[in-house]
Amino acid sequence: MQVYLVGGAVRDRLLGHPYHEKDYVVVGATPQQMLAQGFQPVGKDFPVFLHPETKDEYALARTERKSGHGYHGFEFYTGASVTLEQDLIRRDLTINAMALDDDGTLYDPYGGQQDLAQRLLRHVSDAFAEDPLRVLRIARFAARYKALGFKVADETLQLMKQLAQSGELEALTPERVWKETSRALMEDHADEYFEVLRACGALKVLFPELDALYGVPQRPEYHPEIDCGIHTMMSLQQACRGNYSLDVRFAVLLHDLGKALTPKEELPRHIMHEQRGLQPVTEVCERMRVPTHTKQLALAVCKEHLKCHQALTLKPGTLWRLLQRLDVLRRPERVEAFIQACECDSRGRLGLENREYPQAQYVLDAMQVVRSIKAQDLPPDIQGPDIGEMLIEKRIKALSALKQAFELQQTI
Repeated sequence: MQVYLVGGAVRDRLLGHPYHEKDYVVVGATPQQMLAQGFQPVGKDFPVFLHPETKDEYALARTERKSGHGYHGFEFYTGASVTLEQDLIRRDLTINAMALDDDGTLYDPYGGQQDLAQRLLRHVSDAFAEDPLRVLRIARFAARYKALGFKVADETLQLMKQLAQSGELEALTPERVWKETSRALMEDHADEYFEVLRACGALKVLFPELDALYGVPQRPEYHPEIDCGIHTMMSLQQACRGNYSLDVRFAVLLHDLGKALTPKEELPRHIMHEQRGLQPVTEVCERMRVPTHTKQLALAVCKEHLKCHQALTLKPGTLWRLLQRLDVLRRPERVEAFIQACECDSRGRLGLENREYPQAQYVLDAMQVVRSIKAQDLPPDIQGPDIGEMLIEKRIKALSALKQAFELQQTI
């Protein structure tokens, strides 16, 4: 019985990249031997165990064979005769197909260390094409390691293209697609995930609404980058740069989907694209089964982002109604996330990445103003429906004072 550290921990240790999870493969053991040593079984498809103390995962060495369609269409074999090399060859990338023993000896039968040095994401074997989920995983790795200069190897990209064309991607469950996408969105270069998916044709299959933005022009005086798809990726870069939440990044990703639906005769203008975008945003969220709060922010940003850009010129009553629609009194955190997403949209433009966005502080100040006015501060003789009406009146009056103060400050 031999135990090896495998996968991401080995890869990241060699890269000097931080890692937390440790996965081990056990060669020459049976499930009965693992149980006898106190390991706790957790694997459903094949024997995986948790260490009785560290709770790290220990999987018996295994081989696999494609037996059906999609991500789950595999048959696994585990036995004491399965070698380390046989276990490693079923993995996705060479940089993930290395192992370390207890003495620190590196086992690298498929050239992972060389590919680390050359910054290449290369598949281990042609069996890569048997698992459609690997298309998303490779795109996610490309996003994670973009700052280190990693690229997808040409031959691996070709296999990914074949998978995208094969119909296998449609067999992926919404949960798996969302899990990989949400993890990729939290990388520092999340845009690379979508760029790689587009390069291999998978974006058109999994995110047709997003793919449709590429090639759609915008007015150059507002969008020097012109292309709607490029603008979306630049906006997402801003969300990564701000280290914003998953909800904000996802909202930024979908905020302009309506521009793909603009009638050609209206281009490069996009009148009413906010309203047109609500349906595709809804469809993406429902298809991927994203969490409700994530969907709600995405819809709000799609519908209202132009109002945020116009905040400095909005009438106080209009600004109040915007804050109301964002549920300012119960969900101030949603208003903050909304502002962050709108700021990313404003700065996701060629040459304007560092532009000022005073609307952000102005809307934040407006939020604090309206939240500071409470029913208990009203005169005691105000009762019933009059309470709500007076609260609205006072909040709009306070927003009017805020606007006057802001305009006065601009003249100084």
